[in-house]
Amino acid sequence: MGKTESNINEKELVGNLKSENDNKRVSAFSILINRYSEKLYWHIRHMVLIHEDADDLLQNTFIKAWSNIDKFRGDSQLSTWLYRIATNETLTFLAHKQLTTVSLDSTEGSVAELLESDTHFCGDHADAMLHEAISTLPKKQRLIFCMRYFDEMQYSAISEITDTSVGALKASYHIAAKKIEEYLTEND
Repeated sequence: MGKTESNINEKELVGNLKSENDNKRVSAFSILINRYSEKLYWHIRHMVLIHEDADDLLQNTFIKAWSNIDKFRGDSQLSTWLYRIATNETLTFLAHKQLTTVSLDSTEGSVAELLESDTHFCGDHADAMLHEAISTLPKKQRLIFCMRYFDEMQYSAISEITDTSVGALKASYHIAAKKIEEYLTEND
């Protein structure tokens, strides 16, 4: 009897992803998607806010992972590599859209109203206001805040993904938290 998805370790998963056997590759990729898609989706979604954009970027992330799995050297965890791909895809998307922050003038109403009307948003008004506050941050600060606050990543993991020192990450997170707190206090 073969191993189930839950008890296949990362080394075996990577080996199967790089296998010459197409069935092993496809099966391993299915496990990869099942294991990481929800976390990566929310990582992306906190940056781009719109479900359809997050969904497209998640798909692009997995396409890049599939296409480049042979380049994965194993210097970091597979999840770190996937987060780096997702982060780069998201930052490229935001740069292409020329949005360093979500412009409240470019939407009909506020980010909070936009999110509350989104059928894929499962939060309340307070969550929507938090996302609106986050959307005012510069994109790098927003990324760091979301990775630490929502994804609950350790600074060391964020450092690997973003190639930023732990000290700089801590400072950026602290500044972002203060800006968010000020925004929420002013817009309460």
